Amino acid sequence: MTIIAMKNYISFLILLCSFSLSASSAQKKERKEQHLQYDNADYLAAIKSVQFYNAKEEQSLPLLPLNSDEQLFLSFDDLRGDGRTYYYTVEHCSADWQRSNLSTIEYIEGLTEDRIYDYKNSVNTLQAYTHYQLKFPNEGSMKPKLAGNYLLKVYEDADQSKLILTKKFYVYKQSVGVSIQVLPSFNVVKRKENQKLNVTLNLGGLVVNNPYQDIKIVVKQNRRDDIQEMLTKPMFVKNGQLVYNNNTTLDFDGGNEFRTLDLRSFRLLSAQLSQDTLDSIRKITVMTDQDLSGEAYSFSFDENGKSYIRNNDFEDQDIEGDYALVSFTLEAKKTPKPIEKVYIVGMFNHYKAEEENEMKYDADKHIWQGTLFLKQGAYQYTYKRMENGNNKNDDPNAYNGHHFETGNTYDVFVYYRKPATNWEELVGFSSVNTSSVRDNAY
Repeated sequence: MTIIAMKNYISFLILLCSFSLSASSAQKKERKEQHLQYDNADYLAAIKSVQFYNAKEEQSLPLLPLNSDEQLFLSFDDLRGDGRTYYYTVEHCSADWQRSNLSTIEYIEGLTEDRIYDYKNSVNTLQAYTHYQLKFPNEGSMKPKLAGNYLLKVYEDADQSKLILTKKFYVYKQSVGVSIQVLPSFNVVKRKENQKLNVTLNLGGLVVNNPYQDIKIVVKQNRRDDIQEMLTKPMFVKNGQLVYNNNTTLDFDGGNEFRTLDLRSFRLLSAQLSQDTLDSIRKITVMTDQDLSGEAYSFSFDENGKSYIRNNDFEDQDIEGDYALVSFTLEAKKTPKPIEKVYIVGMFNHYKAEEENEMKYDADKHIWQGTLFLKQGAYQYTYKRMENGNNKNDDPNAYNGHHFETGNTYDVFVYYRKPATNWEELVGFSSVNTSSVRDNAY
């Protein structure tokens, strides 16, 4: 080998090593950004239209009775459009969604990891994708042995550092009775705006040595993690009951009914869609939404934020439903503060405030504008206002209005920690829809 050839060969080796180190560094960086969140989360932009619920009822709460034969249903689309090898597992969590430090043997019966085998490619869509779906627990695979909070983790190539999505779900045993009363707020200023909940637990045969330490309740409005409250101390303890009726707790802004978006057909557009253009991807514009602040309450039927994948154009909505870039516009009656941000949210994106659903303010037109990439279906959404991400000082319903009459769903979760144990069990659950009680509240 000549000296010149030797130098070229050495240069090639150096370049190859540099490329390998760069690729390794990039992979590590990507995986670092995909650190595990004990939350509902999509870790890749290509993962869309995630559905997760009890298989008995579409869009129901992902809740399983302990030792039952009921299953959870998961589905999602991968817009990369090629077949991937996905695995999943579950992890037991604390009442506040932290690692419970139990070994998998303690809370799982059967296999602790399994593969998703059910997937199909999209058919005749502008946006190519692969649709994956799963029902679990299956026979011999991941049946929960303990009640409590659980996190479903989906990842690629049996490598849990390559996360795709995580989803919260619940396993409960109904050891306590839960009764819920809905009233107007005790705060006179907010009496026509807020919904006050009183909760009573009937302990039955459950032995609670210290109700101020052993019991926690969590109350969520419309499954929103950003609108929830945890109580650790009852107001009263009496005759096998724990009563949570402090005047200042569980006092929720009623907000307003959700707005609706009908994308079930791209052939026959609904009346609220003002434009439909076709390029490399379909683009749709929704008619301007009104700023409802200061408006009187007006009833409209909704399902408290639920959205459904639907396709009226073809038979198979899973693989024949197409995607569209949907543009939203919201009027602003007042000039917003410079620190103000507005997001398009619903159960379909876990009500999260993220870059992809953030709106931009047009000062000349006095409107907020934003876009979402959505699959054909029926969506319910609302607008969430924030200031610098500080929820304590925010008014998330500033553009929606505040009404006691609004129909909302409140879920109550009851957690119990047995003496000498290091985990919490979900020992009670109940739910109430304020639509059924508001007329009798005064």
